[in-house]
Formats: sequence, C-alpha cells, structure tokens
Amino acid sequence: MIHEFSFEALRLQGAYLIRPFCATDNRGTFIKDYSRSIFESNDIKHDLTEVFYTISHKGVIRALHFQSNNHQPKLVRCVRGKIFDVIVDLRPESPTFKQWLGFYLSGTNMNELYVPRHFAHGYLVLEESIVSYKCSADFDAKNDSGIKFDDADINIQWPFDEIDGIGNLIISEKDLKLQTFQEYLFSGCK
Repeated sequence: MIHEFSFEALRLQGAYLIRPFCATDNRGTFIKDYSRSIFESNDIKHDLTEVFYTISHKGVIRALHFQSNNHQPKLVRCVRGKIFDVIVDLRPESPTFKQWLGFYLSGTNMNELYVPRHFAHGYLVLEESIVSYKCSADFDAKNDSGIKFDDADINIQWPFDEIDGIGNLIISEKDLKLQTFQEYLFSGCK
C-alpha cells in the first residue's frame, strides 16, 4: 500500500498538517517525511538546517517555545509513541494572533506538523515518545524563549486526563520560569 504526501493548510496561515509519503508491504514500512521539491510545490519553503530528536517519558510537557530572533520554522513528527502537539500564532498583525491549534501526532498516524516562523510550539507526551524536529534555522540559545504552558490568556486545553491528571506532569525548571503571554506582549512581542 502506498500513500502519497498530502498537505492540509490550517486556519493559522502558514501552518500545515502533513501526511508523509508511506509505502507498506510484507517487509514493513518506508516513510519519506521531507522532500524540498515536494514541499516547494505545495508553497512551503523549508531549507533543512538542523535535525533534533527528543526522547520523552509519558507526562513530559515541552512548551511553549520559540526563538525571539532568528525564528526557527520546524517540521515536527512523532516517530514513536503519541503526543498532543500545539502551535500558537505569535504574529501581532495576524487575524489569528494568540490563537492555538492542537493535534495528536503519533508513530501510528505518522502525521507531521509544519510550524512556520513566529509561532510558539509545544507538546504533551501521552506515551513514551521519540519526536523529530527538522528545522530550517539553527538553534540560537541566546534568543531561546517561550510562554508558560498554562497561560490563562492563551488557554490551551491540554488533554491532562490522558496522563491521569496534571499531577503527573513532568516539566523542566526552565519551562516553569517561562513568561506569561502578557509579559510577552509588554516585552514588545520578542
């Protein structure tokens, strides 16, 4: 069985939910999750610069991250396991500014999410997972920033029931100290 690439433009302009090329036979599965020419023919310019992988336990939250300069567009796919992946539009001039969308990405559904420039990104790990980030700009630790995962202004509806409650959340010290959305606004949206 063969599934060709499919691209679903999302209501947050510039973001896409993508089904990669997948061929399955009696040996198993072959997946191609990036092709510069296929992406460009679907109006996505993504020049691959760096690739990262995270290996995370159930209950880990990695959110909501962005770079204040040298914005880092990324293609995110859960290679193994299952996550609830969230993007937030941080473009002040956008009609969808401050709006968020969430998607289940898993090793089973093989979907990937294209996160454009000027978006915050994060995810909640619902089962032991490996997540791939294919970035089109280098990671810039000096400009690494974020907004708290539980910010009341953005009001993301995380599926904490799928990790048996918020009490099972695993979060880094760094993410506990992220700014609120209001602090982000007062900083000049940087």
